[in-house]
Amino acid sequence: MNNADFSKRSRRAILIFVVLLIVFAIIPRIVIYYTPEKPIHFSWKESERIRSFKPVEQKQWKSKYIKKSYKTPSKKFDPNTYSVADWMNLGLSQKQAEAVLKFGKYGFKSKEDLKHVFVIPQELMTKIIDSTFYPVKIQSNTQFAEIKKEQKITIIDLNFASEEELQSIKGIGPFFAKNIFKRREQLGGFINVEQLLEVWKMTPEKVEELKPYIQFDPLNVKKMNINVLTAEEFKKHPYFTWNIANAIVKLRNQHGPFKSINDLKMSVVLTEELFLKIKPYLTL
Repeated sequence: MNNADFSKRSRRAILIFVVLLIVFAIIPRIVIYYTPEKPIHFSWKESERIRSFKPVEQKQWKSKYIKKSYKTPSKKFDPNTYSVADWMNLGLSQKQAEAVLKFGKYGFKSKEDLKHVFVIPQELMTKIIDSTFYPVKIQSNTQFAEIKKEQKITIIDLNFASEEELQSIKGIGPFFAKNIFKRREQLGGFINVEQLLEVWKMTPEKVEELKPYIQFDPLNVKKMNINVLTAEEFKKHPYFTWNIANAIVKLRNQHGPFKSINDLKMSVVLTEELFLKIKPYLTL
């Protein structure tokens, strides 16, 4: 075999090798190009799960950080005639609107009555309070006679009365006297008549019967110093959960002593509704 033959063989082998490389590189691409794509199939459960997916976290984030706006009534109104839809139109949630109707079950007679409804945020209360009016009831001779009779009744201050004095109120026996006294000690005093519904076994009908015989000064309640009390001491009050009490103390430790009661609103766990509920019991 001479060099010329070997050179021809080498060139032929190299050429075949190059051709094979090209063939193996191109054929898969041709096959993929002409092969039809298969549609992706989901099971029924997977399809339902995809359709039902909602961006819950985004919705919750928006509801948490978008400030609620409240409307000013277009004209004067009687709170006793407002429905759930009317209160919601002013900016309340359905739950808050239903609570307002529950508070007004026996009728709002004045602005002071409406101000006692703690589920109405202060921002909305400021917008509506001067737009409210209350029906004037014409009293009959019988009603005047009843009023004259009731003038002889001794009015008891619930925030100072002893159990014995509570029992002297018409409709209150030893059982209710004991439970009213107990709830008053837990709260540190009553700030509105609706709190009597928190007394064990008390009913709205019974509260209505007691109204002519009782009174109390909302300012005469035991105050809790938010710059002094520990979480354990806050927790003793029935309106404070451990989370709320602990959050207040942590907030105080992080930012220093509170300069205003409203500083508590910086806590993310304290709702506006609960803040208005506990505010009368707080001091600096």
